[in-house]
Amino acid sequence: MQVSPRSHRSAVVMAIVLLLASACSTMKIDSIPVTAQDFLVEEYFLGNTRAHGIVLDRGGQPIRYFEVAIVGVWDETEQTLTLTEDFEFNDGEKSQRIWRIAREEEGRYTGTAADVDGTAQGVSRGNALNWQYTLNIPYKGKTLGVQLDDWMYLQNDVLMNRAVMRKFGFRVGEIIITFDHFAASPDQDDDHPH
Repeated sequence: MQVSPRSHRSAVVMAIVLLLASACSTMKIDSIPVTAQDFLVEEYFLGNTRAHGIVLDRGGQPIRYFEVAIVGVWDETEQTLTLTEDFEFNDGEKSQRIWRIAREEEGRYTGTAADVDGTAQGVSRGNALNWQYTLNIPYKGKTLGVQLDDWMYLQNDVLMNRAVMRKFGFRVGEIIITFDHFAASPDQDDDHPH
């Protein structure tokens, strides 16, 4: 049986479309297992938190390491958490990001920061939270906007974070972070917002 050139081209085009569709597909919050522990951003990040992270290239190779000192302040009137993140990278670079995170209806959050395009959208379920946003990062003297599919999972007192970075639907890197709230503030009280 001979395949016509047109059929062959159609098959190739279909394969590319399917590949691109799979590259863009993401996990959904409703598909993850529910745990007994709830992750509430406004409670976990209240006060001081310490984080350690790794930036990976698209092939999974570590390219940078960093630490973050985070201070969270809750405004009950505005229902907003201000997170000041001070980054220090292994190459000596230092930077700061200030998030303003608003608690919306049940299980939903919005967030803004100077290097985030528009508004980050967050949704939580059980011990997990998923953020979707575009982050502007410096790259070769320019600014590059990358889309982040950012997942956080709380297990006991440790928060684990995996963010996949994409550009034009293609995976360009990944960030893995662990947060430890109680290691950063051992004598902090349990006064959390409600």
